[in-house]
Amino acid sequence: MSNKIRVLGIDPGYDRLGVAIVDKTKTGEALVFSTCLGSEAKAPFEQRLLTLGQALEKIIKKYQPEAISLESLFISVNQKTAMRVAEVRGMILYLAGQNHLPVFDFTPLEIKSCLTGYGQADKKQVISLVRQLLKLPVSQALDDEYDAIAAALTLLARWVEKTRQTKTP
Repeated sequence: MSNKIRVLGIDPGYDRLGVAIVDKTKTGEALVFSTCLGSEAKAPFEQRLLTLGQALEKIIKKYQPEAISLESLFISVNQKTAMRVAEVRGMILYLAGQNHLPVFDFTPLEIKSCLTGYGQADKKQVISLVRQLLKLPVSQALDDEYDAIAAALTLLARWVEKTRQTKTP
């Protein structure tokens, strides 16, 4: 392992897009930055995508991650919401390609299993474990932000396995 691995974790959404920059060093993981990006609810959807994309691009340029860990789309009953989140994912994939960043998808079940050892863990259990792993104080962060941190931690935990799969012989 190099001295440091930096990943961008993303929980995709268009009302709130959770993002987190997490580093892994020889001494462990550290949260560098996290937030929820938002867009104006009454704005046309293309403007919402533009707003989110521009904000995400600034984060990519500022923090220079090596890869993106993206929570997979959870197919909900609401097809319109699912389509909109899929469109947000498309924007994220475009930015990843533009910035030459590999993207690794993880389902919510994979993230929960990796972090807690139990795929049916609830949000409180995941948040508690994220706080313990990164020694974070209790905060008012939104669930989407914690989901992004959890996605980043999952990629870091599986870094060797995942990056080995992407390299050609």
